[in-house]
Amino acid sequence: MLDFLTNAFTSQDAEAPALYAPSLTDYRRRKTITVNIGDVPMGSDYPIRVQSMTTIDTMDTKGSVEQSIRMIEAGCEYVRITAPSVKEAQNLENIRKELRARGYTTPLVADIHFTPNAAELAARVVEKVRINPGNYADRKRFEHIDYTEASYAAELERIREKFLPLIRICKEYGTAMRIGTNHGSLSDRILSRYGDTPIGMVESALEFLRICEEENYYNTVLSMKSSNPQVMVQAYRLLVQRLGEEGLKPYPLHLGVTEAGEAEDGRIKSALGIGTLLEDGLGDTVRVSLTEDPEFEAPVAKALIDRYTHRAETAKPIPALTELPYDPFTYARRQTQEVANFGGSNVPRVLADYSQTPVQEVDVLKAVGHFYLPLPDKWRMNDLGADYLYTGAQTAGFMLPNGLKEIVDYSIWRSHPDLLNVLPMLTVDQYLLARQQQQGLHIRLNFVRFTLADLTDELAAAFKNDRNIVGVVFTDNSHAMPELRRLFVELVNRELTLPVVVQRRYTDLPTAELPLYAATDVGGLLIDGFGDGILLEATRPGPSGGPAADLEEQKQLNGLAFGILQAARTRITKTEYISCPSCGRTLFDLQETTAQIRQRTEHLKGVKIGIMGCIVNGPGEMADADYGYVGIGRDKIALYRGQQVIKKSVPAANAVDELIELIREDNRWIEPGIEVDE
Repeated sequence: MLDFLTNAFTSQDAEAPALYAPSLTDYRRRKTITVNIGDVPMGSDYPIRVQSMTTIDTMDTKGSVEQSIRMIEAGCEYVRITAPSVKEAQNLENIRKELRARGYTTPLVADIHFTPNAAELAARVVEKVRINPGNYADRKRFEHIDYTEASYAAELERIREKFLPLIRICKEYGTAMRIGTNHGSLSDRILSRYGDTPIGMVESALEFLRICEEENYYNTVLSMKSSNPQVMVQAYRLLVQRLGEEGLKPYPLHLGVTEAGEAEDGRIKSALGIGTLLEDGLGDTVRVSLTEDPEFEAPVAKALIDRYTHRAETAKPIPALTELPYDPFTYARRQTQEVANFGGSNVPRVLADYSQTPVQEVDVLKAVGHFYLPLPDKWRMNDLGADYLYTGAQTAGFMLPNGLKEIVDYSIWRSHPDLLNVLPMLTVDQYLLARQQQQGLHIRLNFVRFTLADLTDELAAAFKNDRNIVGVVFTDNSHAMPELRRLFVELVNRELTLPVVVQRRYTDLPTAELPLYAATDVGGLLIDGFGDGILLEATRPGPSGGPAADLEEQKQLNGLAFGILQAARTRITKTEYISCPSCGRTLFDLQETTAQIRQRTEHLKGVKIGIMGCIVNGPGEMADADYGYVGIGRDKIALYRGQQVIKKSVPAANAVDELIELIREDNRWIEPGIEVDE
């Protein structure tokens, strides 16, 4: 137990929470000060706000206005516009005037990186400015510097002198500010002292925030964005903890996973980071960063936010936490015993739910990555091949491939002709009775479904004694992730090391919301090191649409399970794209280029490719990518291996081919169409 956590549990509440959340079991918004942004204030006394960012060149006044209107009508309550230089900052006034003339009063936010002069000008024009402390007063040279206390203090004084003019202008004009740290663009100074860590991210913001407070300027919002949801969640938690420890004001939080990507993968990654924080009452405005037109971001952000509108009224009580047996700021997987291929050092497993789908024809397994080839009479499996098939009260009508095991309900298993290769799913009562009778369990692997309420002393004693049990945990509580997290805490406190599969069932949930909810519920647990497998189930409103529709749903659920594991960095099965959402700085068609790169490389397993529209979102923002494709000028691309530039000024027409050659040079390229034999 960490000392700061022990010290944190001293409040007079029924539950004394860690400082980073108002409660770890009840749903409560974190109390913040109010930040005034035009006529749309932000903070815990107001709804969680939706925002996005334009992608049009800021000098294109008409285009910027038209896109801003589309964003506003899609649900954006703040519109952010890049101002990379003074001329763009000046043109913000023209954009603002035209929007106001058309009757739109939505606050505008100027996005600033390297140019304090642009920030100081924009602060006189728009309602809010966003600065990045990693590059507002610094230029990144990727150098390690050994600072003495005196030399570091001198650096802070230099920053203060550069930052003070903006603070004073913001105070004079009533302009709000976001101090927005990005994991990938930490300054050399921060990296040299704190490293590439959540601690460094937090300290980067606090250096600027302390100056604001010294000047009695409090109209400030904070953010800790990263393309890695795990790092992002840890940084926000640590930020809130540090604000409390230092006695700083409880500032509102802007939530976002930067460079999340596109399509379902981008939504999964965003929900995993943003949703995990929303579950604990953190966050006052949300931006979902997708490589799509910005008007498509707002509905996703709103769907994430709307889940919590009535959470407090619908949530069932969860036993309070009085201590945490794990560190919420550092990832460490829960220690478990190995049972078959669960737990221990094994990657989390994917269980496909076919309990409501007939399993009589071999083709039904295509949806979960297993393919039967009649001519060679062989099975093949792709990278998203499910590990287990749960068929419930039925049994498969054919022999499954060797790499796919069938799980059936215990009552079916008892009379099954193959008690060795088919595995049982038991209720708690069935499990305890079978133990009492000393018969009726599989010799190697049994699945036992249980809830937090089921975890009695008797069940815990049985789990501690048996070495052939994998738990399957579930809940019907609307406050699902916190209840399941509470269950895992109980397992740790009781020193139970059985592996555990997380089961989530969604009923009548719209298709667009399913990946958001599942990524939050399961991904939030994975971020804290909890979970050795995923079992997702979903039923749709109305008729199913027949077998084809059922199999398409199975394919979506299977891909979703693997996508959640990938976003949580716990099981890498496919290429990951860290692509920025585009903005007025972008130097090529980001959506088209991302699609081209994806088309050529999506068969590669475990390769991370960063696709950045400009040098601002360049090597830093794609911090943990294996390869980078970065715009450095009109139709000019720089290619990176990690954070090292390998090829400079490559013509855009040849850049994708050159990227593939770079991957080939590292012996990481495989030709498309090659499948793994079962």
